[in-house]
Amino acid sequence: MQEPHLTRTILGAAFKVHAALGAGLSECAYRLCLALELQRSGLRVELEKALPVFYDGITIQNACRVDLVVEDTVVVQLKAVGRILPFHQAQVFSYLKLSGYRTGLLINFSVPHLLRDGIRRMVT
Repeated sequence: MQEPHLTRTILGAAFKVHAALGAGLSECAYRLCLALELQRSGLRVELEKALPVFYDGITIQNACRVDLVVEDTVVVQLKAVGRILPFHQAQVFSYLKLSGYRTGLLINFSVPHLLRDGIRRMVT
């Protein structure tokens, strides 16, 4: 599946989860429901994928975890916060750099209008 179609499929699943659950739950609840929805669409989903950090010539395994990696192509980081902050975007860019993936989605489920206020797409 090509990346633009894949990200549309991911966002469609996120809209479905948000419509069903609304705002106010934990990131964990949204992560599990979104993963289920994506798997029902026939997509491969890795939950809480561990990434290594390379520091001072040493590889530190499992240094951080990405909420979801879909089809070994798109990093999806979920939030349940009042608003997305620059730190959250920096986190996704760091995950993209560490993982070697090119596309990331930052989705904040704690907003009334997911499309307008809750989604950031990032490409390296």
